[in-house]
Amino acid sequence: MLLKKQTVWLLTMLSLVVVLSVYYITSPEQKSNELTAVQQKAKDQNKGKTTTESKNGKSVVSSVAGDAAFEELRMQLEDTRSEQKQNLTNELASTDLPADKRSEVKDQMDKLNQTAQKEELLETFIKTMGYDDVLVRADGAKVIVTVKAKKKPSATEANKIMLEVKKEIDETNYVAVEYQPSK
Repeated sequence: MLLKKQTVWLLTMLSLVVVLSVYYITSPEQKSNELTAVQQKAKDQNKGKTTTESKNGKSVVSSVAGDAAFEELRMQLEDTRSEQKQNLTNELASTDLPADKRSEVKDQMDKLNQTAQKEELLETFIKTMGYDDVLVRADGAKVIVTVKAKKKPSATEANKIMLEVKKEIDETNYVAVEYQPSK
């Protein structure tokens, strides 16, 4: 009789682990349909932006990319976030951390992930408004949007960008739109 109870207990625990694993994989980290729709719209707008060059009789096709400074800023932002995530992961792995502190660390990690997703969504959405390149940097209640365009955006266009940022990132108090001329 004891062996049967242990077997039932073991099967119950295994099934619980499977159910929790499936839940963890499928629900919290799913990107919204809105993000994929905006990304698809941006891809459709960029379809005609490829150039073909001929070198020594060979044809080379390259896609028009963002400015090197934008890419450098993006990489710095990504490096900073990766370092923050690594520090939080190391803190979370600490065995002497109380449960309430673990919960706070996990919440900070989730907030970092959400901020990165919101920045990506905003960048894609603002690009669909007709700008060459966009960089969104959110740091707490401060958000800086750098827009690269051929013509300087008007005050109404900057207001539209600010409204979109405030709509997407609720806790922001300060939104700045910077302009960088496109070549």
